[in-house]
Amino acid sequence: MTDQLHPLTPHHLPFYVVKPGETDVLMIAMGIFLIAAILGIGNVYLRLHSLPERMAHKSQKLQFEIVAVLGLISLFTHMHIFWIAGLLLALIDLPDFSTPLARIAGSVEKIADSEDVVVGATADEATAVQATPASHRAAPVPARHVSAPAKEAGSHV
Repeated sequence: MTDQLHPLTPHHLPFYVVKPGETDVLMIAMGIFLIAAILGIGNVYLRLHSLPERMAHKSQKLQFEIVAVLGLISLFTHMHIFWIAGLLLALIDLPDFSTPLARIAGSVEKIADSEDVVVGATADEATAVQATPASHRAAPVPARHVSAPAKEAGSHV
């Protein structure tokens, strides 16, 4: 092949047109730019997609796992409602019901396991029995029903 141009070719060619056998620098630069742009946009997309999960993790929310699962569902199904639900769930503080309930259950277990509790006693009698040292306690008293004292005739309150 010769380096001569075709006779119908214009005398002034643009810079991006290369002669046969030469390296096309513009195509190589555009290929590198395209790969960098795809990786950059993908990185931004994944960072934006994991935003609710990072927010829930940073603020140590109880619903962190739910937010993470919603993010994965949204990523694989391309249904953005799951991402929005995860974002809203990451922004909202849910009340902690498990800690007070666990404390109540622990206290009830302590009361149930205690040998000093009188079954059927009123709250005042049970408190009095628990406050008395074990060496001074008598045998448990069966529960009794106490009626209100009758008013004496002629007494003024």
